[in-house]
Amino acid sequence: MSRLEIILIALMSLSTIFNVVMFVYARKAISILMTASEELGDLQQMIDSFSSHLTSIYEMEMFYGDETLRGLMEHANSFVEQMETFNYVYQLSENPEDEIEETETEIEVQA
Repeated sequence: MSRLEIILIALMSLSTIFNVVMFVYARKAISILMTASEELGDLQQMIDSFSSHLTSIYEMEMFYGDETLRGLMEHANSFVEQMETFNYVYQLSENPEDEIEETETEIEVQA
């Protein structure tokens, strides 16, 4: 083998090793991103549930007009609005079929 062939084989080997390492790294990074996306989605659902629960308690005749609950409700609503800025992150883990069902449900509710 000539010196050129040896150099080319060495470069090809290094390139192959580099590509395999980058592939493994990319898969791991995507896996971590998807896990974080799912967790943020779960957090958003819990916050929405808490906000709607708090609203229903505030609207009860016994608590209607309570300033403490109203302040807590406003705080919860502002927190929900702030969490909506992360929609792009936790929607990564949603299935397109889920988005279609949600859109259909929203259309039915509006009609």
